Amino acid sequence: MSALPRVKICGLRDNTGLTAAVDAGAAYVGLVFFEKSPRYVSFEQAAALAIATPVGVAKVGLVVNPDDATLTALLDQVPLDIIQLHGAETPARVAEVRARYGLPVMKAIGVAGADDLTQISAYEAVADQILLDAKPPRDALLPGGNGHTFDWSLIAGRLWTKPWMLAGGLTIDNVASAVAQTGARQIDLSSGVESAPGVKDPKLIAQFVAAAQA
Repeated sequence: MSALPRVKICGLRDNTGLTAAVDAGAAYVGLVFFEKSPRYVSFEQAAALAIATPVGVAKVGLVVNPDDATLTALLDQVPLDIIQLHGAETPARVAEVRARYGLPVMKAIGVAGADDLTQISAYEAVADQILLDAKPPRDALLPGGNGHTFDWSLIAGRLWTKPWMLAGGLTIDNVASAVAQTGARQIDLSSGVESAPGVKDPKLIAQFVAAAQA
């Protein structure tokens, strides 16, 4: 019997959402530090949430093209377990962040077509995990959390050397199909369990994790 997929609930902003994610069995909780996002949290808010997160649940900080000053200030205030780089960071920058801060780094890669998969090997060499997300539309304000999927057949049966996570437009209705088609052992979502942008719905979180692990 294979292990159940591990779920990451990203974009948590309050204790209600955090508690719902933990109670549902999420393996990761994500905090967003991108100011244009409706899921943005301040360092102060994030610190309180991180401290309230039980041991054993990984705390992931999503940042977009951060400079060293930003990362240093963030990690001085918020006890994170993983840094998620969700911008246009190069493999060299990923390696630099990992070496400088001594934390595991998850690199998000936007996927729209087969060509987008060619860069994975370069990031695998320097990151601890890879997150495959739907590439945002050209006019999108957000690098992720847009509620779009990509063609899962592009990655069906693919094997990579590092753990990877599937993201992009996942919902209670399509997550089982996504897992079946891609073989994903880790699932990430944000907008699919919200009643409004940035507002997590505890009932939807519980239903999603159950559906992902069905």
